[in-house]
Amino acid sequence: MKHGPSQVGFSQRVQLAWLDFTAGLVLTGKENATINDALQEYLKDKLSVGGSAVRGTREKVITILMKIWAIPPNHLQGVRDDGLALLRRSPSSDHLAIHWGMTMAVYPFWNTVAETVGRLLRLQKDVGAAQVQRRIREQLGERETVARAARRAIRSFIDWGVLVEGSKKGVYRAAAPVTVGDCGLQRWLVEAFLAAHAPQWQSLATIDKNPSLFPIAMDRITAALLDSSPRVEVVRHGLDQEMARWRQNGAGEMKKQGSG
Repeated sequence: MKHGPSQVGFSQRVQLAWLDFTAGLVLTGKENATINDALQEYLKDKLSVGGSAVRGTREKVITILMKIWAIPPNHLQGVRDDGLALLRRSPSSDHLAIHWGMTMAVYPFWNTVAETVGRLLRLQKDVGAAQVQRRIREQLGERETVARAARRAIRSFIDWGVLVEGSKKGVYRAAAPVTVGDCGLQRWLVEAFLAAHAPQWQSLATIDKNPSLFPIAMDRITAALLDSSPRVEVVRHGLDQEMARWRQNGAGEMKKQGSG
């Protein structure tokens, strides 16, 4: 099934360290205006150096960073708060998975590119940037903005270290995935994943192997793991099929069923 946001949103190359810096500012309790100013200072020698455009690259990147960790959409504020708590207590080796999950939840386009890359990597050892862009354009339309944003998302994947240079220019392979063993982080990642795929139902048996989570290795997800999550709806069909989705307002289309 195709997922595809009508708007790209995530259109710039964003480094992992910039997200860590932004989340750190939010964790200190600073006001949004102060965070924005701190990001302007932090990125002034990295982006739009000497530029005078009102909405230059630096401003666009700051908008993305702020939307992920400082001012997420209302329905994701609880996920954001829990993500910040995970960043505070988790080792730095887990930070990539947390930033991946939050970026995926806030920006469906990131999820679409990740899913496309992950699916191609299952079929072949290397994946070409041009191949990914072609697939994305097939899903979202033949717009230059789509192709350009896909290029920048792929460059971000490389910056984050989840893709590494392959045998020739423009071709990449997957780095070793980050293993997530903490149950709380696994539960949170599933919430972020389901938010990115809302309102669709997902099989719990396959979430951990979904192509969009190709940089992350975790255990098979069970309904028990999600019991304490107020943001996730879980149903059982037959004896062994468990499905979950991001909890919507109002009644769901699927009713809870017994095991019979």
